[in-house]
Amino acid sequence: MPLSKVQKDALVSYGANYAEGLTSAEATERRRNIRYGGLNAVKKPINCPTWACILLPCIKHIPSMKLFKQIEPDDAEVLRNGRWVRYDAPSLVRGDIIRLEDGDVVPADVCVLSLGLESVDIDGEAVPSGSAIELVVDVKDITGEAKPRTSKLRKDGTATPTQIFYGSHVNQGSCIAVVTAIGPNTMLSSLIQDGRWPPKGEISLELQSEQVPENETDEEVGVALIERSS
Repeated sequence: MPLSKVQKDALVSYGANYAEGLTSAEATERRRNIRYGGLNAVKKPINCPTWACILLPCIKHIPSMKLFKQIEPDDAEVLRNGRWVRYDAPSLVRGDIIRLEDGDVVPADVCVLSLGLESVDIDGEAVPSGSAIELVVDVKDITGEAKPRTSKLRKDGTATPTQIFYGSHVNQGSCIAVVTAIGPNTMLSSLIQDGRWPPKGEISLELQSEQVPENETDEEVGVALIERSS
């Protein structure tokens, strides 16, 4: 599947490689560099020490803690050294290329690059391994949006570069995406820090505007991506 200009620009902006992914050495270096966000982990809404949670098990039954447990990702399928491998979610770094399928919990904030699952042949050409025309992702547990976010196949053959968030659930379809924010820099982390999570209804027009309509220009999407990553 071809990439639009904004998707190509996003790859450059995040230092990502669509065909090969990051090398193990690059990922390790980014994990150590605070500029890239450190460990891909979001602090719980009630961030108590482990010993306190053991002594006060009722903390785990507070609604916000129960919901957080439901949306916390376990692992992710990542393109590393040109091969698809499954890693634990905290190991992801900004600029990683990941694959998402039905039933997955989104393991970071990401931007959709292409629909369907793809592999790469020895000449570096993307080879479709399944047809897909739409990705549907439920983000209501993050931003309170009642309507799922979607990425569709556009007339030029590219996919809508929709932004989806850590903790969202893939309801339908599959895609290749680039990680744009991890851990403390994710939308979920920001909302928890601001005291706006769990969401009570749809959070704001500002958050809703980050949904990329099918007819929005690449230039407008590009501005949103750059602002979200800064």
